Amino acid sequence: MSVVHRLTAGWLVDHLSFINQCGYEVCDSCAYPGGVTLNTSVACVGGCCATSTFAATSPSRDGPIPGPANLIETEGKTAKKRYVFRKEFFDVSKPHIAAAPEEQLWQGCPEVGLTKVQANSNTEEHPEGTKSHVGESVASARKKRKRKCVFNQGELDALEYHSKVRKLIWEGTLHLVQEGLKSGFLHCTAAELSCRKNVVPGHVGCDLAELCEMAKQLPAVNESDHQAVHLLDDETSVSEQDLLSCVTENSSNSAKIVVLMGQKYLVPPKSSFLLSDISCLQPLLNYKKKYDVIVIDPPWENKSVKRSNRYSYLSSWQIKQIPVPALAAPDCLVVIWVTNRQKHLRFVKDELYPHWSVKTLAEWHWVKITRAGEFVLPLDSLHKKPYEVLVLGRVQGEVKEALRKPEDVLPIPEHKLIVSIPCSLHSHKPPLTAVLAEFIKPDVECLELFARNLQPGWTSWGNEVLKFQHIDYFTLLQNEN
Repeated sequence: MSVVHRLTAGWLVDHLSFINQCGYEVCDSCAYPGGVTLNTSVACVGGCCATSTFAATSPSRDGPIPGPANLIETEGKTAKKRYVFRKEFFDVSKPHIAAAPEEQLWQGCPEVGLTKVQANSNTEEHPEGTKSHVGESVASARKKRKRKCVFNQGELDALEYHSKVRKLIWEGTLHLVQEGLKSGFLHCTAAELSCRKNVVPGHVGCDLAELCEMAKQLPAVNESDHQAVHLLDDETSVSEQDLLSCVTENSSNSAKIVVLMGQKYLVPPKSSFLLSDISCLQPLLNYKKKYDVIVIDPPWENKSVKRSNRYSYLSSWQIKQIPVPALAAPDCLVVIWVTNRQKHLRFVKDELYPHWSVKTLAEWHWVKITRAGEFVLPLDSLHKKPYEVLVLGRVQGEVKEALRKPEDVLPIPEHKLIVSIPCSLHSHKPPLTAVLAEFIKPDVECLELFARNLQPGWTSWGNEVLKFQHIDYFTLLQNEN
């Protein structure tokens, strides 16, 4: 289960465990002697994974996703090769920037409770005369700043927002971290941490975004003659034309391997995706599905993106053109990731959601911590924060529809925390499947826009939708014989 602990404040989530429970088992044509199929399981405790090999029958195409089983001899069954996501990508042992001792999230000492937290939440007068409730550490940092460097309006807005959410984030994270330390999922001392080298590969896979640009030069496809869905068989080499012109679907209970321009990508079971940019969304509309959950992670414009040229960004006008109303089912839950720029947060709540007929319901926060339970960045850092914002809303229908309450669905809480160890790969967001489960009906259709990875039970779209599915990000636990 990707949710390690659930408290009133929110959830402590194991992102790595979620990925490895997606069922990345690929059918192998070679069966082992005696008709025994070997599978490999992964047991994760406290962030450390151990592997064990066991024998199991290979399920039918329509059977359940395989799990640990007793030794059963069968004949004519294919072996399974199991892949797991490389755990070094979640080996965040130390904060990126260490906070001063008095600013650190207190761990492991039961006698130190919320009194210390509240002491760190005192109010201070802003140097320019603006009230700020962020705490002594922020005030101290502001005083150290040169007087000639005046805060601009965006920075003042960010400080004001931080003052409102700081206590909720500090206290909620403290409680979840304490539970993680008690259970052993988190480790409070450096001595308990492993010393693995955190080696992140450089360029992996083909340039998917560039491929989407090149696709615009391909001959136009006649919609009436072209299929809306491409179903995956066993290991498949997919033509660029098929991949970019229709939704690709893995409807089986096993993972599949897609070969694109000589590169291998793993596709989890019961998932579908469309590789394209925002100018080529028609194949997603041709898929003719209405979604009960839509998660959006737009490439927001900011100075860092402009400087690094790491990926293209979209203007507010372009984001408004995304056809969410055409993709959304009645009462659809819409979740959008927002940077900590207040300009973007106001845009989502005041312009974007009203434009899509979505009513804002809540603001949640994803809090990033190390394996020791520390914030990855000081909570009161003036540059970057150790949290990101999610804005949740629901599509509003006709008056009669609006009066109808969704059955067996809890109301969306105004504030929740999703606390997790982040992936070191840029913009690999934590999964929302488990945390949204109690607020949506079972077996609903889910869509992620601007996705960079795939999930079982979800349709994913983006110009880098297969990015983190590249086989080099995974480890094969069972070698071929």
